[in-house]
Amino acid sequence: MKVLLIKDVKSLGKAGEVKEVKDGYGKNFLIGKGFAKHATQEILAQHKADEIQNAKDLADEISKLKAMSVKLDKAEIIITKKLGQNGHLFGAITKDEVAQALLDQHEIEIDKKHITDKVAIKTVGEHDLDLKLGHGIHATLHVDVQGE
Repeated sequence: MKVLLIKDVKSLGKAGEVKEVKDGYGKNFLIGKGFAKHATQEILAQHKADEIQNAKDLADEISKLKAMSVKLDKAEIIITKKLGQNGHLFGAITKDEVAQALLDQHEIEIDKKHITDKVAIKTVGEHDLDLKLGHGIHATLHVDVQGE
């Protein structure tokens, strides 16, 4: 019996592979537990079509992220914060504030988890933040912190 593995099965193979197994093992364990499907022509054709669609979706996502990276490299945001008596900021600029300022000023929406800088912005001036957008694509956002 030929089966198409849906999930990785230890000592048999990885998801997407077609394997020849014994009938009882294939029907009772692999198909019964949802690890595989019976490898008919229709199932194999559908799997191939799904793989092609997933590759197209991935290529579209990567091209969108590259376009966003170019936009972010050119963008500059200005954040105004209250200053204390000694000229230092009250608190620090958070990732939430950076993401909200980017949305308000440039209409670019990013998740705060994409901002990877571990050092909090605690001083007035210009700062560059590294943004990790996914799929190995990075961008640098220029942030100008001003006191009020």
